[in-house]
Amino acid sequence: MEIDGVFSGGGIKGFALIGAYQAIEAKGLRFKRVAGTSAGSLIATLIAAGFTSEQLIKVVNELNLKDLLDERKIWLPYPITKWILLYWRMGLYKGELFEQWLENVLAEKGVKTFADLPKESLYIIASDLTNGRILVLPDDLREYGLNPDAFSVAKAVRMSVSIPYFFEPVKLYSNEGKHIIVDGGILSNFPLFLFDEEKEVKKRPVLGIQLSARLEKKPKKKITNAIELYEALFATMREAHDARYVSRRHEKNIVFLPVKHVVATEFTITDEERDRLIEYGKKRTEQFLKTWTY
Repeated sequence: MEIDGVFSGGGIKGFALIGAYQAIEAKGLRFKRVAGTSAGSLIATLIAAGFTSEQLIKVVNELNLKDLLDERKIWLPYPITKWILLYWRMGLYKGELFEQWLENVLAEKGVKTFADLPKESLYIIASDLTNGRILVLPDDLREYGLNPDAFSVAKAVRMSVSIPYFFEPVKLYSNEGKHIIVDGGILSNFPLFLFDEEKEVKKRPVLGIQLSARLEKKPKKKITNAIELYEALFATMREAHDARYVSRRHEKNIVFLPVKHVVATEFTITDEERDRLIEYGKKRTEQFLKTWTY
């Protein structure tokens, strides 16, 4: 049976999404359309390109995450130089190696631009800080005077995964000038709204996979200092937009995968920890699918 899928962001926690995909495939379900933010955009893209869950596991087994971290060269041997560079470049790592890696992976399936994918099969969320808006790729590219069919899929995913201050923002040029694009999770970390067809007859079931707990199970944030204030502010920005769509009506179609022991930017994660995340996502999703009614 065909379904639509929405994958949330979560950085390194996203390995759990691969396990969820394993369970979904084993149940005989196939994705017609997929959407995702940040790590979720990567998984959604690989699914749209035709990768099976077993092929995804092979891809990650051959990947050394640290190889994706491309620091700029620092000519002055002073610790402060790194922070000066961060100030001007707005990120510790360029993100170019990630884009090149994904280009090579997608090439295995003959995918380079959005024209190489089935029409309307993939939606990627990014954040346009210049215009202060959610960017839905590839559809919104037309508003920038760009041809969606000629746009690199790998670059679109790079935009979506560009965690502020960790990866440098991606610069998107249009007739209006330069736009600063960052992680889609800043504005919508779980873009369930893309397939929310309340006023229409739903074409197929929509299944969401979210790397967090249910809203009522999320602990209240303790804010006693400036750092905690920043963390709470950032978390609210990521979650508030999507919260209205994750109502009790939608919850029955969402697999919640709360991953607490891994940080989103933990690129030093071990192979064992990665495998545990994949297995965790698989088991939780298998349990969910046993009682899922659509």
